[in-house]
Amino acid sequence: MAALQPNTRVTSVFFGGGTPSLMEVDTVERILRAIESAWPTTPDMEVTLEANPTSVEAERFRGYRAAGVNRVSLGVQSLRDEDLRFLGRLHTAQEAMSAIELARSIFPRLSFDLIYARPGQTEAAWRQELEQAIALAADHLSLYQLTIEPETPFYQLHRAGKFSIPASEQAATLYELTRDVTAQQGLYSYEVSNHAKPGAESRHNLTYWRSGLWAGIGPGAHGRLQTNAGRQALVNEKHPETWLKQVEEQGRGIIEKTPLTDTQCAEEMLLMGLRLREGIDVARYAAMPGAALDQEKLSHLIADGLMETTAANRLRTTPEGALVLNAIIAELASG
Repeated sequence: MAALQPNTRVTSVFFGGGTPSLMEVDTVERILRAIESAWPTTPDMEVTLEANPTSVEAERFRGYRAAGVNRVSLGVQSLRDEDLRFLGRLHTAQEAMSAIELARSIFPRLSFDLIYARPGQTEAAWRQELEQAIALAADHLSLYQLTIEPETPFYQLHRAGKFSIPASEQAATLYELTRDVTAQQGLYSYEVSNHAKPGAESRHNLTYWRSGLWAGIGPGAHGRLQTNAGRQALVNEKHPETWLKQVEEQGRGIIEKTPLTDTQCAEEMLLMGLRLREGIDVARYAAMPGAALDQEKLSHLIADGLMETTAANRLRTTPEGALVLNAIIAELASG
């Protein structure tokens, strides 16, 4: 992989997908040393490891910290036992809180996620749970609205009328409540679903949202690299055994390497960048060969109070526009 993107400084590493907290400490350490031998790294490189509360062990966590992990992201999803059961989680609320406390005592940085707009969830109930989460959080929270995706067990149950989720108006109210409560407590909304104290944003995820470069290493991982052929989308073999065999035989598990067109690169920047509160750099976007914002559509969105340009020449949604972000992106991307 380093041969495809040489001499590029690594600013972050993210161990995610599946349950990386089940890895042996030695495996994490060897991966980090391999990265350091392949690329130059920054002195303050962010190293995040995802963990489920059920897989949290003090000894293992201390080992990860010694190996170089300096940030943990916990898949909590709810602080209410009945909702954890509905979501199919194996941990209890108490296990989640214990895992958070343990992680805070070992790692300098911590994030955990919650899902809201759950069946029957009221504004008062979500506010109470959210305030409880903020009191537990160190510097970062990921707060996602529950969505029902096709071809999932939830989708079938929802269609059968086994449960209902808040209507779009109520979901929007819960989103605004989320944004307001976190801001009042000093965790500002720097991305649609992510909230952090200033300086505690996820550097790794910002790379995605700012259209940076990243190397996807493991089974099923995706990447974006800048080669002599231009920006390319890379996909790894998803089956672990096949991926491992390919790595052993060929040195890498890549099965797709697709050059992105100028238009695709511009659309990707628009799609990802408008998720951020900072928005996109207008000059950088305009300099892209594939950039083609419809100025008439943009003017209407600004006039309607859904978008704005800042003094720093950045284009972003307003708080009202963030509520209909998908529609705005679809409108702008349609040319």
